[in-house]
This record gives sequence, structure tokens and C-alpha cells, in this order.
Amino acid sequence: MAQRNPSQERITSAKIGLITTRLNLNTDQAPQFWAVYNEYTDKKMAIRQNLRKLRIQNTNLNATDDEVKDALNQMLVFRQNEVDLEKEYMTKFLKTISPKQLAELYKTEQDFTKLLLERLEDRRPADKDGRRDEKRDKE
Repeated sequence: MAQRNPSQERITSAKIGLITTRLNLNTDQAPQFWAVYNEYTDKKMAIRQNLRKLRIQNTNLNATDDEVKDALNQMLVFRQNEVDLEKEYMTKFLKTISPKQLAELYKTEQDFTKLLLERLEDRRPADKDGRRDEKRDKE
């Protein structure tokens, strides 16, 4: 695994703590769950990194229509890979945790992402009128 900076480590630790608390894993579940979860997140991250690279490449305004079409099709392939991964790991998770715990995992991940984005937003400097992001205010 790649080296992480201290901020990434704190975020990861906070996420692990929140998941552990919310799922209320017992001592039999925890080792199996974390092995599956870490494998799942590594694969999910790889797919998302590929999607990000592709989006960056799509900003090339000099690309031909065929190149753009190919890139768009590749994006769909990556998104389908993400759905396939979700299906595969749903089965794996359900071998170690209950359906309610799995639903709680998905909810906790969403809640954590929302919380993280809110905290990042709070850290942004406000403009002279106290607003943080005019673009969002207009949308």
C-alpha cells in the first residue's frame, strides 16, 4: 500500500473508528470483516483512480470525436466495474456480518463522506461577506 500522509492517516483512523462503533462488530466478526473491507476499499479505490485519470484525459479539447467517445465508453466500463464490485462484496460481507450491519456500513460510509466534506467546507476561508462558496449559492 502507498505511503499516506498524516492527514490521510487521521481520516482513515476516524473512519475505522466510526465503522467499528456503528457496526458493533463482535470479536468473531471483526477480523474477518476488516480483511474483506480492506480488500474491497483497495479495489474500489483503484477503480475510482482509473475513473479520475480518464476524466482528466477527457479535458483534452484537442481530442477527436472518436477519442472522446472511446473515453466515455471506458468511463461506463469503470462504473460498471464498480457496480460489479459492489455485488461481489455484498456477498462476501454477508458471510461475516448481518444484512442490517451491511446496511449500516453503507449508511456510515455515506455519513462519513458527508461529515468530511462539511469539515472541509468549514475550513475554507470565507469571502468579505462571510460566504464560503458563491457558486453553490447560485445553484
